Amino acid sequence: MFVVRCRISQTATDKSKIQNLKMPSGKTHDAITFFLTAPTFAASWITTKSLPTAAIVTAAFLFGGLMFGPDLDTMSKQYTRWSIFRLLWYPYRAFFKHRSRWSHGLIFGTFLRVVYFMGVLTLLSFAVSYIFAAYSGGTIPDLVEFTRTWISIGEFVRQNFGESAFISFFVGLWLGAASHTLTDMAGSFIKHGRIMEFL
Repeated sequence: MFVVRCRISQTATDKSKIQNLKMPSGKTHDAITFFLTAPTFAASWITTKSLPTAAIVTAAFLFGGLMFGPDLDTMSKQYTRWSIFRLLWYPYRAFFKHRSRWSHGLIFGTFLRVVYFMGVLTLLSFAVSYIFAAYSGGTIPDLVEFTRTWISIGEFVRQNFGESAFISFFVGLWLGAASHTLTDMAGSFIKHGRIMEFL
């Protein structure tokens, strides 16, 4: 009987320890990002045989891990690093529940952040142009002009950084966010035994 009670007590203690485990902190995520920077560059260079492409992937990986990662859905280091521009992320933070598959998901997370950010930049640029035109008496821009501007920016980037620049940048962003998400998945699996919310 005493042995059974000891085993039950030990099991309860083990469960209590697991429940008290905290998810990885911002410092942990930053440390993992910095630790994986060199391997990311090496893997990119070996895979693409292109130094500029490897540099783009690595820069995007750092940016994705430190400033463009899943924790933009809460008051986090990533969120506060945007300083006065963090207001751009307030609707995103208010709309998405923390650690939902839409922010932390391996499949949708980075893609939705890119779409959101491009949308916010477009709306903000349009608002600034509209206010400036209204104030100065100039021509108010329309959607066609903004579309042309984005196309021109895209052409400039491709001409100066290569045809695969956007894909390389997205891959880097995704890898930076994925390192964060995979770390959270490990913590969630240890603590709760589930990972489906991250997929």
